Parts: sequence; C-alpha cells; structure tokens
Amino acid sequence: MTILNDFLNPQSVNLADNQEEIFHQKDLIELKPYGISIAPNNERPFLLLKNSNGEHVLPVFLNPLEAGVALTQSNKSITPLTPHRFARELMKSLDVSIQQMVFVQIKGLHQFVRLYLQGHPKMNSIKLRADEVMSLALEMNVPIFATLAHIQKAKLLNAQMESFSEDFIKKAKSLQKNQLYMM
Repeated sequence: MTILNDFLNPQSVNLADNQEEIFHQKDLIELKPYGISIAPNNERPFLLLKNSNGEHVLPVFLNPLEAGVALTQSNKSITPLTPHRFARELMKSLDVSIQQMVFVQIKGLHQFVRLYLQGHPKMNSIKLRADEVMSLALEMNVPIFATLAHIQKAKLLNAQMESFSEDFIKKAKSLQKNQLYMM
C-alpha cells in the first residue's frame, strides 16, 4: 500500500531533494522529440525525448490535452491547428523569445522546467511544470535540455509510476471480486 500512499501524497516520493537543480550550460544534454506513447496501463500519455545519438532518453508524462496538441503539431502533412498561435504571435510582437527550456526539478510526480527568456523587461526565466508547457516549446522550436542527473531521476519516477499503476490495477481487481459496487 506504500505506492498508493506515495501517489496520494506526492511529497513522500523521495526522488529528489525537491530543490531546483543547479547546472552549467556545458553539463546540459540537448534532447529532441522522439515520439508520443501511452503508458502500459493505457492511462497517461508520455513524450519521449532523446539526445542526438539515442544514448539518453527522457520520458515526460503529459496531460491528454498537451499530448493531443503535440500530436497535431507533429503531423507535417496538414496545417496544424494550435492553441499556441496567439502566444507565439504576442511574444513575437513584444520581441520576447524563449531561448531554451531546461528540466530543473522533480517534485512529487511532476517534472519542472525553466524557460529562459530574451527580451522580457522584468524576467529572464520562468519555472513551470513540464506537462503544462511541452507543446508550446515544441510549437516554438525551443531547444530542450536536461542534465544526466535529471534524466536518471526521471527514469526512476517513470518506473515508480508504472509500478504504482500495476499495483493499483491488481488491488482494484481483487477489491472488485469482494465488493458489489466496485467497477
């Protein structure tokens, strides 16, 4: 039941010290979108990012909306319908651009990225959840980076989430046998 407790109380997942990762530009690994898939339990889509030689893979869980937008944007044979056109045009008109996106933290069951901005009068970066901004970064061709340490922590997070899903499904099936109203 510890996996369920970890899922319901994400602060107890001990993947990182919940501190934003400090890095040097030379330590960053550039990642490119490789594909979108569904977790083995068919519950949650994820985007796979890989470096140029395929040695490092970073799974990034997405919410269904972000996954749908990313899939639509990846189809080059049609004119993409994107919710990001306004944001892109507004940023362009204000002469603000996103220079790069760097994975900087894992907190609970979420990965966080820092978007580095150029041209904004008050901020040079902003930190957001990766699953909230991934399709925007892909739409705007923002270079994506992570450190090796972050990639390794994310793989552990992915394994724990898969383990939770499998354990939860098994427990739900056993409860279903004993409970009349369980679906």
